[in-house]
Amino acid sequence: MSHAMLEKFVEGAADRHGIPGLAVGVWVDGREVFAGHGVTSVENPLPVNEDTLFLLGSVTKTYTATVIMRLAAEGKIDLDAPVTAYVPEFGRSDITIKHLVNHTSGLDWGVMEDTGENDDALARYVDYFAALPPIAQPGERTSYSQGGYNLLGRVIEKVTGMTFERAVAELLLQPLGLQRSFFSREDVMTRRFAVGHDLGQGGTLTVSRPWRHWRGDAPGGGIATSIGDLLRWARFHLGEERAEVVSAEVRSTMRVQTAVLRASSMGDGVGLGWFLRERDGVLLAGHGGSANGQFAELLVVPERNFAVAVASNAGPNGIPCNQEIVRWALEHFIGVIDKDPEPEPFDHDKAAQIIGNYANDAMTLQIRAEGARLVLEAKIKPELREMAEVELPQDHEPFEFGLLPGDEYVITSGAFVGQRGFFSRDPHGIVVGVDLGGRLFGRV
Repeated sequence: MSHAMLEKFVEGAADRHGIPGLAVGVWVDGREVFAGHGVTSVENPLPVNEDTLFLLGSVTKTYTATVIMRLAAEGKIDLDAPVTAYVPEFGRSDITIKHLVNHTSGLDWGVMEDTGENDDALARYVDYFAALPPIAQPGERTSYSQGGYNLLGRVIEKVTGMTFERAVAELLLQPLGLQRSFFSREDVMTRRFAVGHDLGQGGTLTVSRPWRHWRGDAPGGGIATSIGDLLRWARFHLGEERAEVVSAEVRSTMRVQTAVLRASSMGDGVGLGWFLRERDGVLLAGHGGSANGQFAELLVVPERNFAVAVASNAGPNGIPCNQEIVRWALEHFIGVIDKDPEPEPFDHDKAAQIIGNYANDAMTLQIRAEGARLVLEAKIKPELREMAEVELPQDHEPFEFGLLPGDEYVITSGAFVGQRGFFSRDPHGIVVGVDLGGRLFGRV
């Protein structure tokens, strides 16, 4: 597979999805292959290449989890110890470090609070987060939690005596030679970096502002890096011997399933910092991420010594664009097919059971039937927009979706195409909730 073929496909994907800038890196056959396309910004355009910095969003969680695993290997953290052993002010002694790492804590997604840019940002975040009611008992179910990873960042601060960002730099970035990976805006702004974009009225792309949200979200989604550094990060997890950072045995342990995911586009199971799925008998370990108008995807295939990393800078189509490139790379470089399940034909009786309104603390979700198709519309609550001190992302256009066996579903159109979820029922068989993107929405 040639470099030219990768570049051609990336260019086509950018055009199909309306993405101004894309960076792609592939590790295959012991070599790096890169493709950069487009520009960093529609307002101040610079060419995108493997050194351009992108915000990774939740791919940051792989770094946070690796720091936790290093500290555990050094005997400074016990994965089975309660979080309160390290952050007493959190107050929940039934939640362990491992519960946070594999998203089984029963904690909700998080809070959208600007806790400032000072060194107490994470401490202040934890104060807000600790006040949230749980959505499940620890270990009862997987529930994706941004706040859980921000809490892990506070654990790292307590154990190391450093800020989270400094700890990551000293324990991971510097030893691994990742010289184009940063948390601080001051570090990023002196280098070539991408900005996010949103699709506005009339199909016009506008720059997403602010470039990055609050510092309190750094452990869950705050790192900016180049696709070159991201691919080197993937190579480290594939087995490059750096025992002084984290041993190969520990890195392998992170890819062992610790919890099951139901009907999730993230994977079929959760390791420690990685989402896992098997395709064509091959284990795939990955993590996606989204920031304000920026999107990233990282996937490693250990038994094939293969990795693919993608970063894009426009919504709402950044996620499907990245997914299309990852799947193309899997198929064309190592022959592994990854595709969405086919939904069942429309059924009026089944549709009638799920039609209605749902909500959680931050969003509303409406499910309706339009002829012989099901439509899902998710929106940020108006009161949350009014309270926010920064402009929140625009709501997406409604998605079409189809039902799968076992009260599961798959989105078939729009920016979240391929996203999977499921409906919950009470003991009487009445649908009472829906899971979307790892977040639970109760029926209202």
